[in-house]
Amino acid sequence: MEPRVRGQAVRRGSPPDGGYGWFIVFSCFLVFGLTFGVIKSFGVFYVEIHHYFATTATGSSWIPSIAVATIHIGAPVGAALSERFSHRSVVILGGLLSSVGMVAGAYAQNLVQLYITVGFITGFGYALTWTPTVTMLGWYFDQRRPMANALASTGECIITFVLTPLFQLLVDHYSWRGAMLVQGAIQLNLCVCGALLRPLRAPARAPQQQRDGEGVEEEERDAAKSGTSCVDSDVQRYVDYTLVTNVHFMVYSLFGVFAALGFFAPALFLVPYARTQGLDEYEAAMLVSLSAVLDLIGRVVFGWVANLRLAKTTVRQLTASVLALGTVLLLCPLATTFGQLVAFCMAYGLAYGATVSTHITVLAEMVGAERLGSAIGFFMLIRSSGGLLGPPIAGFFIDKMSDYGTGFLMAGVALIVSALFLLLLDQMSRRGRGLNRKGDRMHPESKKEGEELNKWTNEDWLQLRGGVKPYDVRADWLQLRGGVKPYDVSVARPFKRGLTSLSSVSC
Repeated sequence: MEPRVRGQAVRRGSPPDGGYGWFIVFSCFLVFGLTFGVIKSFGVFYVEIHHYFATTATGSSWIPSIAVATIHIGAPVGAALSERFSHRSVVILGGLLSSVGMVAGAYAQNLVQLYITVGFITGFGYALTWTPTVTMLGWYFDQRRPMANALASTGECIITFVLTPLFQLLVDHYSWRGAMLVQGAIQLNLCVCGALLRPLRAPARAPQQQRDGEGVEEEERDAAKSGTSCVDSDVQRYVDYTLVTNVHFMVYSLFGVFAALGFFAPALFLVPYARTQGLDEYEAAMLVSLSAVLDLIGRVVFGWVANLRLAKTTVRQLTASVLALGTVLLLCPLATTFGQLVAFCMAYGLAYGATVSTHITVLAEMVGAERLGSAIGFFMLIRSSGGLLGPPIAGFFIDKMSDYGTGFLMAGVALIVSALFLLLLDQMSRRGRGLNRKGDRMHPESKKEGEELNKWTNEDWLQLRGGVKPYDVRADWLQLRGGVKPYDVSVARPFKRGLTSLSSVSC
């Protein structure tokens, strides 16, 4: 899909892997911290709200759950709006909504009002900021994408480390309502993040190419008057709905559903669990900050490891980290002293950082940078059910067993189940690579022409397709052939004849 500015399509250049891209990394760094970092720090507010309204653990946990679910459900909306208008304007709008929701929540008189303000309004603002920023990061980086994603995601760790004790201090001095007002002001920094986003444009085409392109565009406008295919193409400019037919993508989305069940509950219940073990409020807040430090180290180190391509596939590295995270959470109820909780938080933070540093990279490698915006949107939408139900399900077990440790057990089991889908995805990719090697042996004479085809640039495809490119063709080859570019020219030639979808090719 091509981004649009003032109703016109804009052609993107090749990723610079640096330059202004580092400002995009900084913007994404702040967005991660001011969205998911705030949600991870919400455990401080959870304790105060739980006592203030005298509610159950399940009732209080719905506040961050609704926020997380709204982020996920609103992700496709954020992706579509950024394609229709601009990433910058959508992120600025999201920052304003996030601030308004948090300030309104400070005046809430019951839990339902907190669900609407902090849960829905702030969550929707987060969705409008997170999705466009992460998408643009994928446009600016290619070879260094794993490291760029890891560095950007460290914002969640660093800002969590700062905000957790700050929130506790604000709550002690101004109550949870005053602390929420201050947080509403802090959220306005998301507008600054949006101002930093600059579209990545390709160099201008030569005059003859422009004239050719204009002629093709005129033909397309004439054809649009008599058919519905152009309507579908226009829809795909905003939301690439064909992703739901991608088996690999859907398996990865199922991983996301079960992973989301276990991702958000531990951060929410860590502070109250520590308080039930006899720790004071500042010691409990320090545990969250400590896990954020190790989370930061895990993201940087394992993002660097992913960038080195030491593992055969990034999916395998992600599988190992998810299994490690689930195992650590299952051991949490054994930690009852301050020292044991420190050890748990260190292991939890390291495993969590290793997981988060690679899951967006796996998605980008699966669908390609051109479809990353829609892929993130649909992935978040499908994963929303897990984010919505995770903390309340954990809260249900906590209420029934009167033990916060059962919430960590539920999260650990959910993560281990999610790793099974990653194992299935890796097996599917291995099978695809095996079929590709078989095709190479059957058509050894086509290797030279296949290599020439793989050298085609995005601009070559644009020229071939008349300026309209609903698919990143090279990424589709990688996906279709199990991650290895094919040399079977009997398969590749149909694209030279101008076929418009992968469904036209039999493999």
